[in-house]
Amino acid sequence: MKKHFRLYMIILAAATTLGACHKISVSPNSLYTGDVFPTNDEQFQSVIGTIYTNIRGHYPLTFWFVQELPSDEAILPSYGGNWYDGAGYIDLHRHSWTKDHGWIGTAWSDTYGIVGLCNQTIYTFRTAPESDAKNTAIAEIKTLRALAYWELLDMFGNVPLDTVYPSPGVQEKAPRAQVFSYVESELKAALPFLKTGTGIATYGKVTRWMAQALLAKLYLNAQVYTGAAKNNECIAACDDIINSGNFAVEARGSYLNMFYPDNGPSNKEFIFAIPYDPATSNGYLFHGRYDLNRNLGIKYRYSGATPGNYSMSSIIMNQTSGNGLKNTKPSGPRATLSGFYNAYFKDDANDIRKDQWLVGPQYWPDGNPIKVATTKKGYDQFYSGSDGSASYIYDLYIDSVISLRQSVSALDLGNDEIAWNMGIRNIKFYPDANSASRNQNNDAPLFRYSDVLLMKAEAILRGGAATNGQTALSLVNMVRSNRTTSAAWSSVTLDDLYAERGREFTWECWRRNDMIRFGKYESAYGFKTNSDTYRRIFPIPTRALATNSKLTQNPGY
Repeated sequence: MKKHFRLYMIILAAATTLGACHKISVSPNSLYTGDVFPTNDEQFQSVIGTIYTNIRGHYPLTFWFVQELPSDEAILPSYGGNWYDGAGYIDLHRHSWTKDHGWIGTAWSDTYGIVGLCNQTIYTFRTAPESDAKNTAIAEIKTLRALAYWELLDMFGNVPLDTVYPSPGVQEKAPRAQVFSYVESELKAALPFLKTGTGIATYGKVTRWMAQALLAKLYLNAQVYTGAAKNNECIAACDDIINSGNFAVEARGSYLNMFYPDNGPSNKEFIFAIPYDPATSNGYLFHGRYDLNRNLGIKYRYSGATPGNYSMSSIIMNQTSGNGLKNTKPSGPRATLSGFYNAYFKDDANDIRKDQWLVGPQYWPDGNPIKVATTKKGYDQFYSGSDGSASYIYDLYIDSVISLRQSVSALDLGNDEIAWNMGIRNIKFYPDANSASRNQNNDAPLFRYSDVLLMKAEAILRGGAATNGQTALSLVNMVRSNRTTSAAWSSVTLDDLYAERGREFTWECWRRNDMIRFGKYESAYGFKTNSDTYRRIFPIPTRALATNSKLTQNPGY
């Protein structure tokens, strides 16, 4: 099915050119002006495609970093100064970021860039004749704008509401509750006009079900955002999706396949996914680049790697060129924390979700250990013997424990084989063997049906009324029965549900959101001890304050 989606990706790539920071500066009037305007769905989609392209560029880097690295799920330490990058990654882990933090600033500018493009595109459509296609297109754009504003209120709290084009000028921050109400009203108003179909025609695009999933997520977090719970409203939004009959929980045997490079429109669990394709000008989704251990490039065929003329089990890996490894080896800096892995993935040997992790001794497919050639000093930079340059071959072992061997303040592990083999690695978004670049073909889900079921379960546990004969326990077991062959649960608590969400949505950008809602964000984990509650929202970036004199900084910053 993936190949049939290639045309959509080409349209998106052609619609705009993205720079390194994933920003755009394109006037929609360059496509349709004056008496020239879109009149049918295909023409409207050709303009809306620029918005999707920006979302596609924003998600795998900026959004991932600011949602995952502050959580207990992921860490990106330093390696002998490599990947220190001005402490940008480690400050996210330690909750020590400031208003000058680069990724937080990019999250603000990226998201407001999406808002601005939505406003401009709606303005472009103002002269188009009234039609069902126009109504659907505008509802689609407003839903994407609501998605951007949900992200802004989630990350920054009180933010300016800029909803028209041309912009009337700089604006003061609107209270978080007002932004919440705006997102809610925009989504509810869009629902009657949005497409209800599923499959290739609507894959990767806004539908009624995507809007309802976003509404459910908004309502589930209402207590955090506004101080007032909306659990019954969350349940109603979930029920609309459930009662549609359009979606299903992926079976245990194919759970991991949901995230493989050949995933796509045939997947019944994806409600809204962001499509990626390395054949486009910049395909994005760099998970293989960041997550795969540097000595596993050949095994997973990273970036066009091949085993050359040898059987894979006879290869001895090294950190130089050769061994059939083409292009570049994986960067490999990202890992998970042993506390997260041990809490959620060690106890149930029957849970398929444990197979998304690489930890311990590593083997070729035929069962032989993967061997790595280096020197004694290359293996351990602190080796003090006189024969440091002597060759040294070892069996690859990924250590679950991360040790700050070089610098505690810089979260630096060192720059040797020991350091680069520290930290459990995630391959949920499985490396793409068919891509000759660092980009991957895996589509990334933002909303899945299993999330809808678990959101409804949580809303019931938080006091919402059960509906359709579904209890919190039955909903959780609907998911778990498709993930493990172990016995169904006989009871469920909020802590149980929190753990289940950790197992189910690893690496999918929900952990920060979940930790805040469950009151876990101020806990100590990894190398993070900061318990400041004001860090539940990020600071207003310095460059935003410099360009808008009406902005005020968030408390604590």
